[in-house]
Amino acid sequence: MATFQVPTRATVSEANQAIFDNLESGLGFVPNLYATYAHSKNALGNYLALSNAKTSLKAKEREAVNLAVSQVNECEYCLAAHTALGKMNGFTDEQILELRAGRASFDAKLDALVAFSRAVTINRGKPTADVTDAFLAAGFTQENLVDTIVLIGDKTISNYLHGVTQVPVDFPAAPALEEVYA
Repeated sequence: MATFQVPTRATVSEANQAIFDNLESGLGFVPNLYATYAHSKNALGNYLALSNAKTSLKAKEREAVNLAVSQVNECEYCLAAHTALGKMNGFTDEQILELRAGRASFDAKLDALVAFSRAVTINRGKPTADVTDAFLAAGFTQENLVDTIVLIGDKTISNYLHGVTQVPVDFPAAPALEEVYA
């Protein structure tokens, strides 16, 4: 398999250098996966615009979706990153593991959200009617449904980019779900 190097500020376009500077000042570093987008002159800016776009979903809901989708897609990078972000958004270690498994016994609404997100991801955009109905019955709107699908697409892009490039994970590793639920 081809080896993908993580681009440095010196090796990327001027536009991407400015984005690197913004990431450095905001996060304190440029995550390797974000840097990998900078192999393209346009992809990093386009991805960040999508990822940071306004949504009807709350921050905790977004992290729940990110964790469920990244687990289905087996993305060790995104699982590590979103485990850290999940903790920053108030989830416990146990709740993060549940969300990754596609359930949330601690919150009925989040339970419907992660079940829907997991079903959409596994079934390539074709969840069963009962999963979609449960999502809407839990209090989510059609706007939330559309925003959830956009978020699933956003996360899938990163999951796939890491799956192909296998750049080093620069977040603390997420525990393997199988080990925890074994």
